[in-house]
Amino acid sequence: MNAPPATPAAPAGSAALIALDGVRKCYNVGLPSEAEVLHGLDLQVQSGEFIALMGPSGSGKSTLLNILGLLEPMTAGRYVLQGEPVQGLDDAALTLRRRHTLGFVFQFHHLLPAFSALENVTLPALMGAGQVSAARRERARSLLDAVGLAAAMNKRPGELSGGMQQRVAIARALIMEPALVLADEPTGNLDTASSDEAFALLRRIHREHGTTFVVVTHDSRLAARCDRLVELVDGHIARDGPVGG
Repeated sequence: MNAPPATPAAPAGSAALIALDGVRKCYNVGLPSEAEVLHGLDLQVQSGEFIALMGPSGSGKSTLLNILGLLEPMTAGRYVLQGEPVQGLDDAALTLRRRHTLGFVFQFHHLLPAFSALENVTLPALMGAGQVSAARRERARSLLDAVGLAAAMNKRPGELSGGMQQRVAIARALIMEPALVLADEPTGNLDTASSDEAFALLRRIHREHGTTFVVVTHDSRLAARCDRLVELVDGHIARDGPVGG
């Protein structure tokens, strides 16, 4: 299999890719049902890291991932992404930052059933520019080759297994050459064998291209294969350090 064009890792000593300072998140602000989910989190992510984000149900993992992904705003605090604060950006600016900086892999693939695997991978480029350039289409083909789906790129999702669909979703997350991939239970809907294959693919992409990953998982077996573990408990960071440390 041929490798896709590489995304270079940031040079050593560069500023943190992500820096959170005192990040809080409240829902139903000003109402009797107001609830604070994240309680003043401080977190830094360096370029090239592979991080597992764990914690019990309700600990704030998905909320934190949504904030990192610019999908929902903080209530208070500071979030600096690639050296630039994101608070105060309007919706159009946030959309551009997501499109050009972030890739997303979810538990459920969210592939369009009427589109082929190739068309699904090129969808972020289509949504961004209104058309898919020859270079992006070639990158999509290269990515599908890299994830072992060169022979299936013209098949629709319904013709692919669950593991194959997740590999399409991983290729789609990489089409815009993101600096950071956020993965929310990316293997949670797969059997053990497919889960291991998908996770091994994420690790290979990280190893070969220096892409930064933050992976939410409840599977301690997979978390043990990451480099750093951040554990949330009741909206606080209870642990942050090397896996096995």
